[in-house]
Amino acid sequence: MSDSAAPLLDVAAVRRDFPILNRPFEQGRHRKGTLPVFLDSAASAQKPQCVIDRERDVEERYFANAYRGVYWFGAKVDEELEASRDAVRRFLNADSVDEIVFTSGTTMSLNLVARAWGGKFLQPGDEVLITEMEHHANIVPWQLICAERGATLRWLPITDDGRLDLECLDELLTARTKLFAVAAMSNVLGTVNPIDELARRAHDVGALICVDAAQSAPHGPLDVQCSGLDFVAFSGHKVFGPTGVGVCYGRRELFDAMNPFLGGGHMIRRVFKNHSEWAELPAKFEAGTLPIVQAIALQSAVEYVERLGHDAIAAHEQQLLRYATEQLTSVPGLTVYGPAIEHKGAICSFTIDGVSAEDLANLLDIKGVCVRHGHHCTMPLHDRLGISASVRASFSLYNTREDVNRLVDAIQFALERLRG
Repeated sequence: MSDSAAPLLDVAAVRRDFPILNRPFEQGRHRKGTLPVFLDSAASAQKPQCVIDRERDVEERYFANAYRGVYWFGAKVDEELEASRDAVRRFLNADSVDEIVFTSGTTMSLNLVARAWGGKFLQPGDEVLITEMEHHANIVPWQLICAERGATLRWLPITDDGRLDLECLDELLTARTKLFAVAAMSNVLGTVNPIDELARRAHDVGALICVDAAQSAPHGPLDVQCSGLDFVAFSGHKVFGPTGVGVCYGRRELFDAMNPFLGGGHMIRRVFKNHSEWAELPAKFEAGTLPIVQAIALQSAVEYVERLGHDAIAAHEQQLLRYATEQLTSVPGLTVYGPAIEHKGAICSFTIDGVSAEDLANLLDIKGVCVRHGHHCTMPLHDRLGISASVRASFSLYNTREDVNRLVDAIQFALERLRG
């Protein structure tokens, strides 16, 4: 869809939904009355009032432990949790609520797949394929389980412009590959990967595909049935929801065949002295007490995104990305990493010649501009890029051109301070 044909996002109205963006800094080194420019949504997005209100509503009106009590509080919590689970099912277009497991976040979800699937089905000589652009959460669990099971971890390289090198895929994705773990969108480069094609090619060799959707979930739809996805992980806090809750989607037949990841209360049907029998899905993978309040409020977050519309969000963010790229690349010595904007989402990670990423981020904060610096939990990617750290400005549905202008002005301020 072209920008001109896309529905318009009322960004002024959206910004009014996020109280933190309309409250001047109250302390610190910022000029009095300065409003924040929040450009770190790739780490954690801000929360709209509807999500904040939903959490408060649960705590104030009917909080109780889940799936434990028949009294009204308990029954109401169970009802709201299942309503949230169904909202997530619709968000992903999953076939059944039994395929939606609540976790603590993307990291827990990916560890669940690695441990519960990999721990049962990986054998010596098998291979798991990941890519050079993965977050540590989609690297370390596979390193651990491959080492334990005698499997081999293989890496799909990226091209110099920050896209997956698909010319290498036939060599690396073979009959020995049992699972391909890949990010839908890079949290550093912004690269949007061709998930449909990758799923098809994985299935062509008999492999499963596990998608880290932590970055992509706030920016565009993911249809697990249409794309043929086997596992998907994402976090509530990146999709304008609460911290402490995430989702692991898995096809029912896969979840049925896997052993539990964690043992304890709720995930059992019957416990004997010498063995236990597991509860039905999704309880089988939800041991202990869920993040109840957060999981219920996740419904408000995903429905907020759906009300705004993925097309409108994407059109706004692409316009913002284009403008930000033009403005940033006009700064002498500044390099933006990643592919051309038609192949990426709203992330600009950059370095400036001779300038420390940490020093730059600190000085931007003086101007009220919030960015991330460091390796962004992607050390292998930064090694591939030949840098130790970068500054990341990540844009979201509540950001504006004025935010970009303030970022560029703050960079000029920082350079003047750093270069005397």
